[in-house]
Amino acid sequence: MPNIIDARGRSCPEPVIMTKNALDSNPNTSLKVLVDTNVAVENIKRFASSKGYNVRVNKNNDEFQIQISK
Repeated sequence: MPNIIDARGRSCPEPVIMTKNALDSNPNTSLKVLVDTNVAVENIKRFASSKGYNVRVNKNNDEFQIQISK
């Protein structure tokens, strides 16, 4: 089961920092990040991809689930 980070309601760069800290502490784990802005989605996708992670985004109403895995 992936770790879950709930970054809804937080403004950038906080969701990216939360994602970075989670990946730094467990680099080989799956991670699910919940956000509610397109800016956070794009910034997290860019960050995770630059670190070699696979990224998938699912939109559910006004929220996004970002799946990050190696």
